[in-house]
Amino acid sequence: METESEPYVRLATLRQLHQVVAELNTARSLADTLQTVADGVVNGLGYELACVNLVRPDGDLVVAAFAGNSSAEALITGRVGSRDAWERRLAMGEAWGALRFISYTEGWVLDDDDVPQWYTEGPEPRFEDEWHPSDRLFAPMYATGAAGGELLGVISVDRPRNGRRPGAWGREALQMYAFQAAIAISNARLRANMQRALVRLEREQQALRASEESFRQAFEYAPSGMAIAEMGGDQHGRILRTNDALCRLLGRPASAMRRYSFSDLVHPEDIGTLLRTSAEGGRAELRLARRDGTYVWVSLRNSVVADAADGPRFLLTHVEDIEERKRRELQLAHRASHDSLTGLPNSAELRARLSARLCRRPHAGRPSAVDSLDAAYEHFDFGPAAHQQDDGFDHHVHTVAPEGGEGDVDDGTKGLAVLFCDLDGFKSINDRFGHHTGDAVLIEVARRLTHAVRDGDTVARLGGDEFVVLADGLGRADAQDLAVRLRNGIIPPIRVDGRAVRVGASFGIGWAQCGMSADEVLHSADQRMYVEKRSRAKQHRRAG
Repeated sequence: METESEPYVRLATLRQLHQVVAELNTARSLADTLQTVADGVVNGLGYELACVNLVRPDGDLVVAAFAGNSSAEALITGRVGSRDAWERRLAMGEAWGALRFISYTEGWVLDDDDVPQWYTEGPEPRFEDEWHPSDRLFAPMYATGAAGGELLGVISVDRPRNGRRPGAWGREALQMYAFQAAIAISNARLRANMQRALVRLEREQQALRASEESFRQAFEYAPSGMAIAEMGGDQHGRILRTNDALCRLLGRPASAMRRYSFSDLVHPEDIGTLLRTSAEGGRAELRLARRDGTYVWVSLRNSVVADAADGPRFLLTHVEDIEERKRRELQLAHRASHDSLTGLPNSAELRARLSARLCRRPHAGRPSAVDSLDAAYEHFDFGPAAHQQDDGFDHHVHTVAPEGGEGDVDDGTKGLAVLFCDLDGFKSINDRFGHHTGDAVLIEVARRLTHAVRDGDTVARLGGDEFVVLADGLGRADAQDLAVRLRNGIIPPIRVDGRAVRVGASFGIGWAQCGMSADEVLHSADQRMYVEKRSRAKQHRRAG
């Protein structure tokens, strides 16, 4: 079962991965890009050594970049391994998705081939998943990002810093990084080709026609989308020319593309990003509309094409399809913030959602006209500083709790109710019928809770048999009714493998209000749940 700290570790790893991927696009040359790829494996993914083997025009692979050990770098940088030897490596071993892992138990047959290699000295492994000094792990890089494309090179890594063979999370991170590295290397080559073409245009005015043909081919046959757009004037941003790759990506013919500007095609939420990128040049990630009405995530890079006499005239726009990477990022973010068993938000995500509603200052009075006006800001994140503005107005919509204690008359105040749920009798089911039955019960309880709440309410799993419901806009009577409805939804029999089992549920109702931390709110609801449990236990004893 996943520990409470693992989502935080995943989020930290995801941030590191985003950082090193972002750095891939800042390198100015192919050599810088290759070294950045190697450095990212060591600094961002946590391996002690990394080597980038690049395919040469003759098909063999040369050690083009190395990171992690200066002595090893001096020994093998520039050395060449034959394509046949590399194909043998990539065909053997264990397939971890697109990765290839060759254990020391079978890798000894490769010791005498001509591929440059090294070993990180260390003790023999003591555990089954511990890294052996002779283990090998390779991440192939393909021109299209998929295994069916042209091989650009191979990233070789050695010894994770934690000393363990990477698990599923680490493997997926390395595979995703190799995917992005291949794009960065392809783009670096493309930029180098285009830069050389532009230099020829400047130096060889007498061969202008030949130079224009060279640029046309680089533009038309680029593997990713390219466009030339007008810059300045009333027609700023109007598309003048597109290549086939961009037309295929958006499902629009070239003749139709000339009727648009990029501002006509961009997702409404991304228009500000586009305007900043168009005005300044540079790179942005945004969504463009396809002909069928769907949107595709792209990386858009603008370069200003200057005319020597008239100044800037055109924007040369490079459009890269990043839909697959965005999908993977969303999947990784979801795994880090949701419980793997039930699919509900996990403890970290629950605390994040709760903290987003609370500021550090307690609200002194009842909701005012200013609070009502400020409700328009509720869906915008101004950051912590916005909650503390000293301009005579409080721009944060304060979360307040109904007054009075349990059982008091509802005073009409609507607040954010926090219902802490603990299952009764779950441990005995787990002990008697096993974890398979216990997991099935938790999954069904999660489903019943989710179906019983309103759209917009949050049902989260803290861990074990503990669940939490966040329900906004409730009074005390509403919260009590909701707890009864949820309990009644849980207690009907649950069938697992032909067997009917029952669990009960105890609920504690807490109230979130500004001035409290998320942990304080959850602790308050937890304490009320235990009070309810004790009260019900006493009633059962009296009845007995």
